[in-house]
Amino acid sequence: MAQKEENQYILGLDEYIRQGEPQEQERCRAWQTAIGLQEVDGLKTSSYLLETARRHIEGDITISEAKQLIDSYYKSLAGRKETEGERTEEADKVSTRITELLQEQTFNFSPAQLTSIHRRLFEGIYKFAGRIRDYNITKQEWVLRGATVYYASADTIRETLEYDMGQERNYSYEGKSIDEAISHLTRFCANLWQIHAFGEGNTRSTAVFMIKYLKTLGFKVTNDQFSTNSWYFRNALVRANYSNLQEGITETTLFLERFFRNMLLGETTPLRNREMHLDWKPETEDQSATDRPKGANLGFQSANPALLLPSKCKNCTLEEIAVLRVIQQEPSATQKHIAAEIGKSERTVKSITVRLSEQGILVRKNGKRNGYWEIVKE
Repeated sequence: MAQKEENQYILGLDEYIRQGEPQEQERCRAWQTAIGLQEVDGLKTSSYLLETARRHIEGDITISEAKQLIDSYYKSLAGRKETEGERTEEADKVSTRITELLQEQTFNFSPAQLTSIHRRLFEGIYKFAGRIRDYNITKQEWVLRGATVYYASADTIRETLEYDMGQERNYSYEGKSIDEAISHLTRFCANLWQIHAFGEGNTRSTAVFMIKYLKTLGFKVTNDQFSTNSWYFRNALVRANYSNLQEGITETTLFLERFFRNMLLGETTPLRNREMHLDWKPETEDQSATDRPKGANLGFQSANPALLLPSKCKNCTLEEIAVLRVIQQEPSATQKHIAAEIGKSERTVKSITVRLSEQGILVRKNGKRNGYWEIVKE
């Protein structure tokens, strides 16, 4: 795949983020993520998919009806000269299915959930949808000069999935700073992807799994990084799993951490694919207009604006950051609403807000009934 410096998907859905009702915004974010994720395999969606997405976002059709329309569309094209092509059909169908999965409020942290996601995304597209691969694979990577990551051996995939998920399940984020939490999350994500449990479609399946998992940790993941930087996400996973000690190259989660920090904290670190290439040399970098963060020239409005943390919050926990994120977006949010947004109890939210108030990070203005929260500035 040739190097991509600019996002190829001008989604044309931004108006719903800027002006839409909350439900329209939520549906739009899911579609933008789903369409953007097709870039990891160099796929493009059709204009018919975009039209169908608009109808669903506006509430004219359900997501089930959207899936039926896409299926019917490609059945009607079968055998005709004007067919969109197999890969466009894959992009359209998988985009619709990702949108459906992201809107569902269910998740089970297990290998079975990962295989279920793969099956639902690729059923009817790949013969092996939802089946663990029984053969070994290699893939040439542009970012590695054509070299490959060493993926899990076919005969160890199930055991490795169980082990990695077991380790993550037993890990406690309680009391961990946001830096520690993100470092741990990125390593888990990189390890999960490196297993490469399926013949194809691993990055898209991993992305959906991680988005849903992050929501269970209390993050209202708005996904705009996946919609505009999905190819960066894949290359970052590659670099997190590649070492060549003879050349002094070791695996690094640095790039993946930048992606996660932009997504979870709203930081604005530029995400440039060429910086991950093994031949990249900082001193030769041309600081041109093409160095803008992906999406900067598309009129894309970030759904996850920067969370400017006070210095006192350097050691804030994952849950505390999640609460601050909701408050930043909705200062008048009640504790009940915050609890629903981050998937925690009201008692937990109350403890967090009290703790943040005692630390001088958060303050309540205008009393309980008609008041609002304010994050204390330096």
